[in-house]
Amino acid sequence: FLERANARLRLVVPATLLIIFVLLYLTFRRIDEAVLLMATLPFALTGGVWFLYAMGYHLSVATGVGFIALAGVAAEFGVIMLLYLRQAWEARLAAGRADAAALLEALREGAALRVRPKVMTVATIVLGLLPILWGSGTGSEVMSRIAAPMVGGMVTAPLLSLFVIPAAYRLMRQRRARP
Repeated sequence: FLERANARLRLVVPATLLIIFVLLYLTFRRIDEAVLLMATLPFALTGGVWFLYAMGYHLSVATGVGFIALAGVAAEFGVIMLLYLRQAWEARLAAGRADAAALLEALREGAALRVRPKVMTVATIVLGLLPILWGSGTGSEVMSRIAAPMVGGMVTAPLLSLFVIPAAYRLMRQRRARP
């Protein structure tokens, strides 16, 4: 059963990542923004890997399910951040301000609008998963392995979307901004 589950997981994880990429492309209609968000996913998942190591868990089907869920949440964080950054930058462009200072101002505005909602989302996810992570009883061993990557990833995924995505977006759009 374990070998079949691992073989199935080898198909499900790449298929999930492909579906996420297609959805990102359909959302933004830009390949560079979809690639940006996909490139940030491995960094967002590092918190989950570190937390698994700290808990003494090994990679398994259950942790794989947790990582798939974490990838979805990290992609959602990135999508919302990118939408806010894009909206702030397009507002500056519509106002005829296409210089580097306007880009930096748009990035600050777009990122700052996401801090409180992101903190609330992370707190809700972590507080909701902690009882599952440290629970006992029937099925708790499997459920804690599903929750562990999510709890660990809730450290790195929001930080990544708050700092790295705006910086990468600045690099992508800097060519379009006048000096």
